[in-house]
Amino acid sequence: MPRIGGLRSGDTGLADENEEAIPEFSSASCQRFNILCSGGKDGCVCFSVFGIFPVGKINITKIPINVGSSRKSYQLQDASVSKVSLSRNLQKFVILCFGKLVDTDNLSDSCENSGLHCLYLDTSIFFNRKNELHQVSQQASSIQDMVEVVRASVSLISKQWSNAMSLFHEKFSALPNLISTHGVESSSEDEFLSLLFGTRTSPALHHFLASSLGEAGLKRIAKAVDSAGRDIRGIITEHLQPAVEIISFRLAELRGLSRWRSRFQTIGLDGNLIDGVTESIGMLVVQVERFSRVAATVVYLFQNFFAWVLKSVRILLNEPTDQVPAANRSPL
Repeated sequence: MPRIGGLRSGDTGLADENEEAIPEFSSASCQRFNILCSGGKDGCVCFSVFGIFPVGKINITKIPINVGSSRKSYQLQDASVSKVSLSRNLQKFVILCFGKLVDTDNLSDSCENSGLHCLYLDTSIFFNRKNELHQVSQQASSIQDMVEVVRASVSLISKQWSNAMSLFHEKFSALPNLISTHGVESSSEDEFLSLLFGTRTSPALHHFLASSLGEAGLKRIAKAVDSAGRDIRGIITEHLQPAVEIISFRLAELRGLSRWRSRFQTIGLDGNLIDGVTESIGMLVVQVERFSRVAATVVYLFQNFFAWVLKSVRILLNEPTDQVPAANRSPL
């Protein structure tokens, strides 16, 4: 896993320069364990493993603050984080912030300490549960990557099919106009049904098939739809289905880890929440499989439709009349 840019574990701007890494934490896997620390003007500090998986959030305006040996409890108001630093061993966290330090035991006292403050927080939970955080973060990062693959796949499928259907509607939208021009009270569906049953072809449909659409135009549409269908099948089988199945697998692993409550409940891995998500991803797997079958069926129906219309166009172009020959019948 590449190192994440920005503030991370190991930044020593405010840490002890002589602090040495703990041997256990210098293993190959844990060297890749980085925590991004970010603070803002709202007084909140966020912790994200690998810079992408949130594992904690602190609002410094809501935590009690002890100053020196005083037993008084203070609190920051209008705090704004200026700089943060997490020690190499993940156990010490220092915050530089601006704000007003007020005595919570005596709010009527007008004495306030406004200015720059330095806070020291104990973050040893990151060190004590670094292995658990590393495991969960890797699974979550993989899930997040696969979610992006799913989104990109669905977006690409939508774009491919939209382009094909735009061309289809662009060409076939001429038929309703021709029907209206010829003063015929029927729909495009009625005209094609008449053609299918071998009845007399209306002038509007004849003009549309022979002139407006033509054999070349029909082949172009058929090629576009067929190409979109192949691309969609490839996206589903090569990207969408594998990504959804990987998400399901990773969630199952997280579900198993959540059963180890003594180790993973401390870092917030809730088995009940994972159960709900697992059920949803299971439904998504089924829907993707169903979508694959529906997409294949729709493309197949379009191919049959275009083949039939192409045959009809060729018959019309070869016939001097607008009558499509009736279907072959057995002699009486």
